[in-house]
Amino acid sequence: MTKRLQVLFEDAEMREIQRVARRNRVTVAAWVRSTLRSARAAESDKDVRSKMAALRRSGVYSFPTGDIDQMLAEIERGYLEPHQR
Repeated sequence: MTKRLQVLFEDAEMREIQRVARRNRVTVAAWVRSTLRSARAAESDKDVRSKMAALRRSGVYSFPTGDIDQMLAEIERGYLEPHQR
């Protein structure tokens, strides 16, 4: 299923888009679709790259940890017990 997208441009900007599309020998619609796909892919890649970089950075650390059941019990106890000062 396809959907229609309406985008409004000032006259000067529309003329520039038309020039770029002509220079690439495609219709304005084809140029816009291609440009939006490229932008979407770049955003998606950036997100994956940043997540992978964070994982790589975290791999150099060696923090102390404990038994998972003990840690979960301590967390739960913290929720249930009133805060004492």
